[in-house]
Amino acid sequence: MTLAQVEATARAAHSGQTDKAGRPYAEHLRAVAEGVRARGGDDEQIAAAWLHDAVEDDALSADWLRGAGLNSRTKDIVLAVTKRAGEPPEAYAARILATPGALLVKESDLAHNADPDRLAVLDEATRKRLTEKYARMRALLGLVG
Repeated sequence: MTLAQVEATARAAHSGQTDKAGRPYAEHLRAVAEGVRARGGDDEQIAAAWLHDAVEDDALSADWLRGAGLNSRTKDIVLAVTKRAGEPPEAYAARILATPGALLVKESDLAHNADPDRLAVLDEATRKRLTEKYARMRALLGLVG
């Protein structure tokens, strides 16, 4: 798949979905992909950024991912950043750190999720909970600053 095909697939898979602030979910996917590009990521990582929540959100199945016309590195990154039900954050972070290329995708995802402008529209309790959650994950991944 080309990057344009990956983007179109991700947009279609998340069509009608919104983020916690009520914005179209594709805006988050675009921001994460752009963040990966800005951080020096390659096309495989950018493709994974477009698809980073697809399996987790049941927008696309793991079977679809396995059969998709993507290279194994992109598939590995998507699966690495896909949270699993009941999985401790430490295990999730360890999988990301063990998967080449995944840390950059997760770093971009966390950066957009923790964007103060994005968080500002949420209620105080949600904003506080998410800020703490993202800070903890950044620490587990060794992302400082």
